[in-house]
Amino acid sequence: MRVDPLRRLTGRHRPEPFPGLPPIPVEPIGWVRNDVTDPRRHDWSGVRSAIVLRPELAAALDGLAGFSHVIVVCWLDRVTEAERRLTRVHPAGDPRLPARGVLALRTHHRPNPIGVSVVRLEGIAGAVVRVRGLDAADRTPVLDLKPYVPHYDSVPDARLPDWALG
Repeated sequence: MRVDPLRRLTGRHRPEPFPGLPPIPVEPIGWVRNDVTDPRRHDWSGVRSAIVLRPELAAALDGLAGFSHVIVVCWLDRVTEAERRLTRVHPAGDPRLPARGVLALRTHHRPNPIGVSVVRLEGIAGAVVRVRGLDAADRTPVLDLKPYVPHYDSVPDARLPDWALG
């Protein structure tokens, strides 16, 4: 029986649902450092974080400093196995709102707890990237960084269902 390809990150074994597919080898490129110990907060806009990359990846940052914003992809390692099995939750954890499917929400309760955030780039020094607005707690593993490019990453005619507007 094959095991979960993210086993190195999660430490938990799980049968592979699609036998024969190649594993997905994923390793953190770095970790978040900030003062946030409890990730359950609603306003992340002022949070300043340092993303500390593995030292051998410092050269991979060449050219990133010219961008105002970056996309940070994280592994939300504090999400429990029980939370990963949830399929419906209340938006923003508010029980007054009707439950929705987790894949229709920006919740951390996900089968694969991957966080994606667009953040302001404040500086780069060596293998450390300083950002503002990252919704990730201290020591959260970082899987990838990408430059935010408005004409690729912004969709002007995107729409939301009525329930997501309020």
